[in-house]
Amino acid sequence: MSTTFTMRLDDGQKAIIAEFASMHGKSMSEFMLEAALDVIEDATDLRDWKVAKAEFDENPIVYSNDEIMKEFKLR
Repeated sequence: MSTTFTMRLDDGQKAIIAEFASMHGKSMSEFMLEAALDVIEDATDLRDWKVAKAEFDENPIVYSNDEIMKEFKLR
């Protein structure tokens, strides 16, 4: 199922977006959807990295590649 989304842009903004989308062989709708999803993905990745970094900072244990391979009996 799809739905329609309306966005207000001034003529200059619309022209810039339309030209950029066209240069990449996309419609404005395709470009705007991809751009929005990219922003969401980037924000999610940054949030997850901050959580992982905080966990590491609390317990900064690291393992070598050899240790991991032995632990999982890959060597």
